[in-house]
Parts: sequence; structure tokens; C-alpha cells
Amino acid sequence: MSHAPELRAAAQHLGRRRFLTVTGAAAALAFATNLPTAGSAAAAELDGAKITGDPFTLGVGSGDPLPDSVLLWTRLAPAPFEVGGGLPARRVEVSWELALDERFKRIVRRGRATAHPEFNHSVHVEVPHLDAGRVYFYRFRAGSWVSGTGRTRTAPAASQRHVPALTLAAVSCQAYHDGYFTAYKHLAEDDVDVVFHLGDYLYEYAVTSVGGARKYTDRVLPDVFNRETTTVDDYRLRYALYKSDPDLVAAHAAHPFVVTWDDHETENNYADDTSENDDPPAEFLLRRASAYRAYWENQPLRRPQLPHGPDAQLYRRLQWGRLAQFDILDTRQYRTNQANGDGWKSPTPESEAASQTLPGFTQERWLIDGWRRSKALWNVVPQQVTFGRRNNPDGTDTLSMDSWDGYPASRERVLQGARSARVENLMVLTGDVHVSYGLDIKQDFDDPDSAVLGTEIVTTSVTSGKDGSAKPSNWAKYLERNPHMKHYNGQRGYVTVELGDSEARADFKTVSAVTVPGAPLTTAASFITEIGNQGLRQA
Repeated sequence: MSHAPELRAAAQHLGRRRFLTVTGAAAALAFATNLPTAGSAAAAELDGAKITGDPFTLGVGSGDPLPDSVLLWTRLAPAPFEVGGGLPARRVEVSWELALDERFKRIVRRGRATAHPEFNHSVHVEVPHLDAGRVYFYRFRAGSWVSGTGRTRTAPAASQRHVPALTLAAVSCQAYHDGYFTAYKHLAEDDVDVVFHLGDYLYEYAVTSVGGARKYTDRVLPDVFNRETTTVDDYRLRYALYKSDPDLVAAHAAHPFVVTWDDHETENNYADDTSENDDPPAEFLLRRASAYRAYWENQPLRRPQLPHGPDAQLYRRLQWGRLAQFDILDTRQYRTNQANGDGWKSPTPESEAASQTLPGFTQERWLIDGWRRSKALWNVVPQQVTFGRRNNPDGTDTLSMDSWDGYPASRERVLQGARSARVENLMVLTGDVHVSYGLDIKQDFDDPDSAVLGTEIVTTSVTSGKDGSAKPSNWAKYLERNPHMKHYNGQRGYVTVELGDSEARADFKTVSAVTVPGAPLTTAASFITEIGNQGLRQA
């Protein structure tokens, strides 16, 4: 890995991540990742008139809607496949506008922001003092260039009891090299209020000159993509590749996103400071710092989520009036290492130990404390890996050590917390597994007759796994061995969930293929779960 000398100098003083916050190495690492400075040391300003190519090639986006605020995002990159995006290491002044109409006849807010070269010329604008529960339109300007128009919205007031039904979409796992983002084309046209991205926004793996399974004949991708991402420039360029896709651009422009990462935004199946290949923790933390930095730069995230070296607090809580509380988790950064060498293994005292935690003990307490204070009708947990039990369809007793099945004590603490907080309408949103599931969350997964404590809606991948099939070869055995599994489909797509005051409806939407563009969208299955009567039933 070719990290900056300052990063390597800092790494020499790093031990395990728990020491980072109490040593000078943490400050050195944060400094070495080039935070913007003030005064005479700040980067010189670039005259916007000298930007000769469209700087808005990666589109616009918004995220984390609050009742009185929206977060607007863009990144300037007239040459997105070059290091630096085709701009010099100078700051650029960007103006923005927020309006009530798509033609910007009724502008309600406008202002200016700085695109810092230290943040790869990304822009994050938090617009305050807005009306609750309202749709807005926004755009940016740099020099003579004007971005495309984005559509966003604020959440209802936190105290509002009677809230119109909320329709959300959940997406995950979009390996560029596995196919076209056709699901996003359809999602951009779908009538949803907010999109939850549950992880694997990009993959660290190499992308060939023909785009892998996309098999381009009309373009040749640069060699910079045909290697695994390890440095901050690698990750930045990979985001540029993904965000140059027109279907992804359209989805971000159409809806606000709420994002959280899984593993591939950094490295497959990492756990805290333990890498997939057991690299020295100090070395891996350099890579993690690079990955986290590029993630924030390229996502519609607010200032509290800005990384400090290899650390970033991504877990956070959003309200949608009294209708729903969303507790967005991070199940990678704080987890104990997967037991039994990872993979599908038989449970052992190691995997079942009380010391095993998937979100980390601090985040477990944060989640449960939030439930105790919640006044919401629905308590929804957007997170990464399968929460409910998945008994192996091959008939063995093996379980996934990378999911909550590999951390059963952690899962039980969370469920006990939900019971003690008297959470009656619990829903978990999940990604990761490249298939869609509908699962009842059981009080005792070994007892089919035990109480249903909530539901889990698992969205399939956007592309990962390539085309897939509606009924994979293990379809019948999976359902047979898991009576709490009410739905299983192996095609690509996304899921929408409508949360109402009497029930929730989940529609699992699929496309027939992703290795060729333009596949139609089909609703493969629909389920409901009722207020006060949890459990999925076909709609």
C-alpha cells in the first residue's frame, strides 16, 4: 500500500484502536489525512470561471432529513476518473439554492459553500430553519456551471402525532462489476419518501476495462480501477466510477438517502481493527482511515459523521414524527472479531460467549436507551447483516459467523432490551446477503411456537451476485428449515416499505437481469405486518 509518509509515521505509534483516542498518534493521523486548515495555510482559491468542463459529473444528493433541516451534497469533478477530479488543489466557492418548485420560481434559501481540495472538492450544506414535512428542490452553481436539480424533503415535526403514511425504500450491495444499476433507474421513478442504503455502496475489488459483467463495447475504463482499493486516492476514484452511473445519479437526485456502511466500503468482512487477511492493526487502520474519509466525502452525511482518522460515528437516530423512529446502526466498526474463523461454522463457546458483540457494547446500550425514550409507533432499525436465525439449508448445524447468528448473546441482549422497553412494533431493515428475505423475529428461534417480537425485511442486492434467480437451488430447503422465513427470492432489486398507523406493507421488487441494461421491474411478493400483531402475512 502506498500511504502518505505522514500516515506511516503516525502508524508507528499505533497499537490497538482503543489506544488511538488517548495518544498523540490519533491527532497525527487525523492531521495526516489533510483536514482543511484556516488562515494563511489554507488552500488558495480557484476562480470558478477557469473551470472549463462540467464539474457536476457525479450529480447531486441529499440525506438525513430532519424536521427543520436538509443536508445537500455534491462533489466537483470535471475529470472524475483522474486523481483530484480534474481540479487543482485549490478551494472553489460554490453557490446553492433551495426552492419550493422545480423551476426555482419560489426560492426559500440560498447561500455559498466551499469545496475544499482536502475533502476532494466535496460539498456538504446543512440548510436550517425549514418547514417540517415539506418537499424542496435544490441545485448548485460553480463558475458558469449549474448542476442538475435534486428533490428532497424534511421530516414531519417530531411531536406530530398524525403523520401520513411513510414509504421508504431499502437498497444494498451494488458491485459495479456485477451489472447495471437498473434497480436505481426504477427507484428514481418510484414514489418513495426516503431511501435507506444498508451498506456495500462500493466494492474494493478490481473493475476491468470493460466494467466486468457489464461488458462495455462503447468505452474503456482506465487501469486505475483494475486493482483493489487500499489508499485514499483509490477509494475516491472508485466512488467516482460508481457515482458516474446515470441510474445512481438519478436515484440520488430523486430522493433523500440515509446511508450506513457494511464491509466492502473498506474491506471484505473486517471487524473493528482486524482485517480479512490479519494485517497488522496499525497498517489496516491506515486503510480504514482512507476508506472512511472517502465515504464521508462522497455521501450526503452531516458534520457529526465526519471521520477523525480511522474513527467515525455513523450510528445515529432519526425521527419521522410519532410514526417512526429510525436507529441506524454500524455493525462493522465496533464488533468483536468473528468467532471460529468466520464463515458458516457450528456454534461454539467462542461464538456464544457473552463477550461477543456485533454493534459494540456502547452501541447496544445506545440502541436500547433510545427505545426506552421512544414515543414512535414503529421502531425501525436499518442495519447491515441478517438479524434473524438462518438455519443452513444443507441440513448441518452451521450458522453464519459474520451475521447476528455468530453473535447470539449480542442479539439476545438487544431483544431483551426491546422487551424491557416494551417495543411492540419492531422492524429490522437488512442488506448484505444478495437475496431478499422476510423473517419473523422470534423470542426463541428454536421454538416455532414462541412469540413473534418483530419483523425483519432483508433487501436483495442492486447488482451483487449478477442476475440471480427467483428460486435459488436451496429455496425449498431454506424455507423448510426456517419456518419463521416467510419469503425468499434470489433476484436483484430493492424493497419498499409503507409504514402506516395500522399496518406496514413490504413490496419486494426485482429485475429479471442486471448483466444487460433495461430490465423491467416486477413486484415479486408483498407482505403486511399489523400494529400490535407482529408477523408477516402475504398481502
